[in-house]
Amino acid sequence: QECAARGEDYERVKLLEISAEDAERWERKKKKKNPDLGFSDYAAAQLRQYQRLTRQIKPDLEQYEKLKEQYGEALYPTSDSLLHGTHVPSKDGVDRMVADLEKQIEKREKYSRRRPYNDDADIDYINERNAKFNQKAERFYGKYTAEIKQNLERGTAV
Repeated sequence: QECAARGEDYERVKLLEISAEDAERWERKKKKKNPDLGFSDYAAAQLRQYQRLTRQIKPDLEQYEKLKEQYGEALYPTSDSLLHGTHVPSKDGVDRMVADLEKQIEKREKYSRRRPYNDDADIDYINERNAKFNQKAERFYGKYTAEIKQNLERGTAV
């Protein structure tokens, strides 16, 4: 309030009292914080992926200059423009897009991995769907049914 009364900026006056070392330490600490807050919703995740992908793509500035010379102001569409269907992408542009998509698919394949099959495990299923069901049942009820299962295997069940 005193700074406002004198017509000074409070943030600036506050920073004058902090040493350079403290200011650098504060900036490093602020930079170190990860701006990625993780998954909040699908729209934010999609926006982050879009921004990441567009940062990777390098525009072809020579082609852009040629198009700008060729079309002039018509290159930038307005509400009165009728450019739908008139643009044909170059072969190089299509190849760059295909290479980028293949890179995305290759990266995506690394994340999904096939679970290893255990040959030594007991077979207590008749098909894959039944195997999944049995795994879930074992996960949830296994600790309660362990004794009954052992009795059945030994043949001492009542």
